[in-house]
Amino acid sequence: MSTDRRSQVMVGELPDDFLRVSSNPTEQQIAADERVAQILQAQHQAGMSFVAGSVAGRLSIKIVTAQLTKNYGIMKMDPYCRIRVGHAVFETPTSYNGAKLPSWNKCVQCYLPVGVDSMYLEIFDERSFTVDDRIAWCHVTIPQSVLNGDVVDDWYPLSGRQGEEKEGMINLVLSFTPVQNLTMGSFICPQQTMVIPQVVSPGMFYAPMQPVVGGTPVYQTTQLPPAPVQQAPAYTESDVQQMKDMFPGIETNVIQSVFIAQRGNKNAVINSLLSMSSEQ
Repeated sequence: MSTDRRSQVMVGELPDDFLRVSSNPTEQQIAADERVAQILQAQHQAGMSFVAGSVAGRLSIKIVTAQLTKNYGIMKMDPYCRIRVGHAVFETPTSYNGAKLPSWNKCVQCYLPVGVDSMYLEIFDERSFTVDDRIAWCHVTIPQSVLNGDVVDDWYPLSGRQGEEKEGMINLVLSFTPVQNLTMGSFICPQQTMVIPQVVSPGMFYAPMQPVVGGTPVYQTTQLPPAPVQQAPAYTESDVQQMKDMFPGIETNVIQSVFIAQRGNKNAVINSLLSMSSEQ
């Protein structure tokens, strides 16, 4: 009896905020999604993959590039794209100094639930010391020709501060594989299913649903993956000294922080320091 109960629960290390109750519904949802994503990642790395009976197939989305109407701010923008399909959320890498012509060429894949025929897309300008600024957005209806098996390479209008569908265009390449054609060893569950929110960081892919047998959620017991190894700073002492020579009025520790925030991208570091110098 104890073994049966143990096989029906999520196991692993408790999160840092265990037993802390937030009054913000958004924070509660984010925390729950992150926890589920960790469990799903561990299951995915262990070789377990499930496709629920309520999934229509696998949707492939390639976010190619965008042509924006305006560059907001004094410096060139660093745009990245966020896209939501059902409960799945994906982000592209940042196009540093992409300004009005960011390029990503990022391909993501997700399960398309039955009844979902659209996706929501947003473009943000990555900021170092303030909240990322939302530049543009659009609601894209998946063309019927894509669901019929065609590959569609098209441009879609963006909305934003300039007005409805006046913020520019984004280039997407869409393709679709029906569930009966999936050959990745996925398990098709004909029984009742329970939907689990899917949270995806850049380049990661999780199955968003788990089978439910007899009305009781069934979870595989598995250990969470080890914590990632801390990487060395993406800069050298000579890099910091070079920036210190260019911007003598800015403290060394501030320059180091900017290097870390910009992931060692020197052009982005120079732009940030120029912006800071102009404000002093």
